Amino acid sequence: MDGVLLNAMPFHADAFQIAFRELAGLDIDKRDVYLLEGMPGPDLIKEILKRNSSSSFSNENFIKKISERKKELFKKNENSKPFEGVRELLSSLKGTNCIKAVVSGASENEVKSLLKKNHLLESFDLVISGENLEEGKPSPEPFVTALRKLDLNTDEALVVENSPLGVKAAVNAGIRFIITLNNSPLNLEDFQNLPKDMRNLDKIVFKDTKSAADFLIKWSEGISDGGADSVTNSKSG
Repeated sequence: MDGVLLNAMPFHADAFQIAFRELAGLDIDKRDVYLLEGMPGPDLIKEILKRNSSSSFSNENFIKKISERKKELFKKNENSKPFEGVRELLSSLKGTNCIKAVVSGASENEVKSLLKKNHLLESFDLVISGENLEEGKPSPEPFVTALRKLDLNTDEALVVENSPLGVKAAVNAGIRFIITLNNSPLNLEDFQNLPKDMRNLDKIVFKDTKSAADFLIKWSEGISDGGADSVTNSKSG
């Protein structure tokens, strides 16, 4: 959802940065939030505390406080909108046999409320949220759970991701994927820790969701040739 459908990641990153500064006295790098996107919130907080050499990473009560403060800040300041072309893409996919799911590590209330607010919820057949999962990305569980609920095989699915952990989860699940960078501060170098046979990323990376639309529509119609308009080693393409 965040970073592929909705321009919500800047609000998440801001909320995390403020929460860490207020409660842990840490000035975190927002880029770390993008690199860890896809993890359930408490796991992300724990990992950032570790990366900043904080002994509080094992304090569950402290992690919960940061998580609650982050959620409060996000809810107060969030004003995310769909990325350009998202509504048109979803409308076009209605005329195909494409079954669509949102797979997120965020809470069910957050996922559904953001989708509903932006009039996107009705476009999806299934929503998988953090409450449905024992493990978040990069575990394959989120995508495997979606396939099971939709009664689909791995070779019948395509994952659209914007984060390294999300791509790892797709690889771990054995599902084909593409990447849409949108306004992420990450670039292709941040995705280079994949298995060697998956490193030909310039063939499956799009600069944004809009530019991936034709590929996705053709894929859903069963006539995709497996190619994609490539981008350069930057988010601007």
